[in-house]
Amino acid sequence: MSQFTRRDFLKLSAAGAIASAIPKSIEAFAAGAAGPISVWLTAGKDRHVKQPALSWSKSAGVASGAIAINPAEEYQEILGFGGAFTDSACYTLNRLDAGVRKKLFRQLFHPTEMALSTGRVCMGSSDYATRAYSYDEGYDPDPELTRFSIAHDREYILPILREARAVNPDLWLLASPWSPPAWMKFNNSMLGGSMRRKWLDAYARYFEKFLAAYADERVRINSVTPQNEVDTDQDGRMPACAWPQEYEIEFVRDHLGPRLAKSSTPADIWILDHNYNLWGRVLSSLEADEMLKFVKGVAWHGYVGNAAAMTRVKKTVPKVDMFWTEGGPDFDTPGYETEWAKWGQSFTTILRNWSRSIIAWNLALDEKGKPNIGPFNCAGMTTVNSATRAITYSGQLLAMQHFSRHIRRGAKIIQSTGDLEGIHHVIARNPDRSYTAVLTNTLTQKRSVKLQLGASAATVELPPASMSTLSWS
Repeated sequence: MSQFTRRDFLKLSAAGAIASAIPKSIEAFAAGAAGPISVWLTAGKDRHVKQPALSWSKSAGVASGAIAINPAEEYQEILGFGGAFTDSACYTLNRLDAGVRKKLFRQLFHPTEMALSTGRVCMGSSDYATRAYSYDEGYDPDPELTRFSIAHDREYILPILREARAVNPDLWLLASPWSPPAWMKFNNSMLGGSMRRKWLDAYARYFEKFLAAYADERVRINSVTPQNEVDTDQDGRMPACAWPQEYEIEFVRDHLGPRLAKSSTPADIWILDHNYNLWGRVLSSLEADEMLKFVKGVAWHGYVGNAAAMTRVKKTVPKVDMFWTEGGPDFDTPGYETEWAKWGQSFTTILRNWSRSIIAWNLALDEKGKPNIGPFNCAGMTTVNSATRAITYSGQLLAMQHFSRHIRRGAKIIQSTGDLEGIHHVIARNPDRSYTAVLTNTLTQKRSVKLQLGASAATVELPPASMSTLSWS
């Protein structure tokens, strides 16, 4: 990526060409910043608590150990932040009193609150469901999809989605299947196994019928992935399906892509929906003839590998966008309610590697991580006590709000440099030209950090194990 340095600016200035040669953002960078800096802190007992404002001061140069901000170098445009509306999450949220849920949804989704603006929907059951089900139940082949029905989703999934979108009409929904209907698979089961090639066209029509059925229920789906976690069948312990790479390519290029392109309810296609370590598979798939005609993005999970895989793919295939679509806390990690610094570091790394979204796992579960028909011990972004209905937030959600409340859809991630031990930083410029800096201190001691923006600098104190969001215009 190219960089615009202060030396470059001075050369243009000497030539008298600044006004015509550089955009307003670079002029502001050269001149420095003005005005107060609003600060919100999560640390200790504080949860996104507003702090006294900071001020910019003049600075002769970039100090050693400072975080240098360069608005002239911008990266990906942000789609948004959110979580998964699994069957279990919707079941759990539906059990709340309507008034309590209304208050919670305002906190989670309203643009003036946490402003969650992306979500993930399961096409049929995942491991987080009350039971295993598809939209075409039965063991006998049904290539005409005469049994197709989304009746299961009408009880509480669709109502919850409508309620969430009523609070935030800009909620972007991704839909992912954990398994095709059992009759499309070699093992005739929703649990594990692999896809039969002869049903690829029928499966594309299954997607089309799902999108149309949801649209009829006033829930538009914006994007889809062909399969959640294409490279595993989870040993047959849960709804899952292994997809050979050539099947995914053929399905997208020859069936799903052309069908959705002509559909009255189209949706973007994101491939993979699995871990970072499969970046080689992604590049190989995108090299296949005609794939780029239909693929808008790559969906990534953070369980295995490194987020740098997203940068590797983005640099190789700039046309395709990166999206982070799954990851969450679990009950095997002590103190999951307070691990915001861990997630602050993780989310920062994701955004610094070209991802346009951060969509975490279950929006809500009970205190035991239920309902759950699979083998994994996940916790929800929110926990709803099954007896008292008391609601608590996970450290993951507390971390996410430092991004989602302040980085708006359409914001651009901009360059920030400075390798500081234990300090993780990401900067965004919003569509209204305001700036947001999210700083995470993963150390057990406090740190004093200087931000440098052109000819201006500001110092912020970061408590141990903390997250701070700074905002200025």
